Amino acid sequence: MTRRKLSEDEVTLWRKVADTAERLHPGASSHELPKPKPKPTKKTRPHLSPALPSFEVGAKAPVGRSGHDLMGSVSDRVARQPVHMDKKAFGRMKRGKLKPEGKIDLHGMTADQAHGALTGYILRAHGEGKRLVLVITGKGKTRRDEGPIPTRRGVLKHQVPQWFALPPLKACILQVAEAHIRHGGTGAYYVYLRR
Repeated sequence: MTRRKLSEDEVTLWRKVADTAERLHPGASSHELPKPKPKPTKKTRPHLSPALPSFEVGAKAPVGRSGHDLMGSVSDRVARQPVHMDKKAFGRMKRGKLKPEGKIDLHGMTADQAHGALTGYILRAHGEGKRLVLVITGKGKTRRDEGPIPTRRGVLKHQVPQWFALPPLKACILQVAEAHIRHGGTGAYYVYLRR
């Protein structure tokens, strides 16, 4: 692309504009080079906390394998809940000495069906004045897990404790514990209701 030449009139007009314009920085000459920026200071790397082990390229990985389950099992989480009921009664309940006044079996239900059935049953049992009921969820089907992401076994076993912690069941329930082996073991929960 070639530039066109300015005409006489355009050159004259440009000179008039240039003569009336004022410089922005009158003290600075147009041929002055900008000052160099200061060199950046060398940043030191933050030292690693002493809790982290040192690592060298080519070193062998530690032999002990850590599990992928960061949350812990449902049984552990239910067992770690604080005891809100009488400690002696809680001990008898955990040993299977207290007999449940009612039970609901959620085997074969979908999560939606089980949630509705469980909510209705717990609210009815609370209204009837029952204190200890048994909720049977089952342990879940064993299936081959060939995927890269681990999947939990037993949808209802994992969902039911979460439902207990949500309204309207939360207001009726005083304590939840995993059942004794004679009442279903890890596939069932004792639910101790409020008065």
